[in-house]
Amino acid sequence: MPSATWSLQKAVFAALTADAPLLALLGAARIYDDVPQSSDFPYLTLGQSVARDWSTASEDGCEHTITLNVWSQAKGRNEVHEIMAAARTALHGQPLTLDGHRLINLRHETSEARRASDGETYHGIARFRAVTEPQ
Repeated sequence: MPSATWSLQKAVFAALTADAPLLALLGAARIYDDVPQSSDFPYLTLGQSVARDWSTASEDGCEHTITLNVWSQAKGRNEVHEIMAAARTALHGQPLTLDGHRLINLRHETSEARRASDGETYHGIARFRAVTEPQ
């Protein structure tokens, strides 16, 4: 059985790449775990993930924090905010199917937009919290 973290990442990736409004904002299926060199902007990357034990006395469980990164070179932060909002709609509260695990919940926690250190790129960071248990 795959790890809960890997199953969740695959399910999140599948949900994002199947979401037509998100893909329209990105201009194509530019959603990456590992960004190809010379990628066109904007794009979304799967960022840091953290897993914590969330077991009870009688049930195994795992709490996950998932980070999505949005990268844009549009003027201003609007494009980053729109893409993060579309990702939130695609994921928040959705009943994703995981391999070998059951998703208890998936909730958006925070989003922020900032200018990257190059001075030309905007970076959006969206964090989600999920709880899973073995099937």
